[in-house]
Parts: sequence; structure tokens; C-alpha cells
Amino acid sequence: MQMQTADKARIHATERELVPRLFIRAMFGMVMICLIMVSAYRWMGGPVQYTAPESPVLIERTLFLEGNMSGSAKVFAEDGTLFAEYSTDEGGFISGVWRVLQRERTKARVDLDGPVIVRARENNRLEIFDPSTGWGADLMGFGHDNSAAFARLLN
Repeated sequence: MQMQTADKARIHATERELVPRLFIRAMFGMVMICLIMVSAYRWMGGPVQYTAPESPVLIERTLFLEGNMSGSAKVFAEDGTLFAEYSTDEGGFISGVWRVLQRERTKARVDLDGPVIVRARENNRLEIFDPSTGWGADLMGFGHDNSAAFARLLN
């Protein structure tokens, strides 16, 4: 008896409620067009990553970063004096960048304690660059609060 009520409770879609085959084919076609366009771009030698537009440097500072897994961080000036110190609540992004630098430097087999260059450009872009590995990042892509953490180091 319960089996019959369960069968009655099933909902069967009518032909009118299904997605039309034309839409399915159109979506598949759009995916294929995108795949072909990206493949052609790469085969023609297009760059894999976006680079920010070049602009003259307004302010540049060479700094040494030190961090740990808890999120606290220290920033030292070029002469070795303590420039800024952040607690675990404040230094999360700077400590995260320090961890990325450690990984990149380990991969490149260079000194882990090298300097980084923080630059503010005329087009309001902020970037960090590691001269020992060539790694760099446009900090504007990480959000206002995170880029402001490095902007404060330039003042």
C-alpha cells in the first residue's frame, strides 16, 4: 500500500517543462567557441597572465619581510632597523606574502632573507617585487585593505 502512494508522489516532467534541445546545443557551442579561442590565443604565443599597465614609479622602498605561520609579521628597513611590527591580528596579509616569497625563493634556490621592493606607481597601482627571483605581484588585486597594508609601508 505504501509503495503505491510513493509512486503517486513522484513528479514526472512533461515535455514542455524540459530544457529545449536548441538551448543545450547553443550552450555546448558557446563552450566550444571559448575553448577554441583560448587555445588559439595560447598557440599564437599570448601571455598566460595579466600584467598591469606600465607607469612611472612615484615611490619605491626596499624592505625586508619576516613573518610566521601565526600571521604576525615584521618589516625591516634597508639598513636593518625595525620599520613596522604587526601582531597576528594585523599582519596576516604581509605574513602571507612572506610565505609566498619563501616558497618562490625555495623553488629558485636563492637566499630566503633577501629584500623586496614595494612600489607605488603614477597610475595608482601598488606592487611588490622580489629581485632575487623575479617574482612580483600587483597588490591592487588583493583588495583595498590588503594593499593598504603595504601602502602604509611607503609613507
